[in-house]
Amino acid sequence: MNLILTGASTAGAGGSTILMLVLMFVVFYFFFIRPENKKKKKVEDMRNSLSLGDEITTIGGMTGKIVQVTEDTVTFETGEDRVRIQIKKWGISTTAKMEAAEAEARTSKGKKK
Repeated sequence: MNLILTGASTAGAGGSTILMLVLMFVVFYFFFIRPENKKKKKVEDMRNSLSLGDEITTIGGMTGKIVQVTEDTVTFETGEDRVRIQIKKWGISTTAKMEAAEAEARTSKGKKK
């Protein structure tokens, strides 16, 4: 009689383990995977919508104004000496428009509290 009860309780423990694994995956998805995918999509959209005259910041920290855009490269001018630098689009970190929108979102979020 004891053997039958022990086997049934073991099967119940396996079901709760599977349930906990599924729950943990859901938590990881909503708190880590989904926000990261949204961020990647936002940055990709920003890089695809670059246009002449946009102020950009590269991943390396250089800033300048776009003077030419091709399918996969961007040429921008830095400072008053008008040095032109050509980089790949993936090397662009942010634009002035994107930074202004993020700052506005932070200030409006702070005012709501």
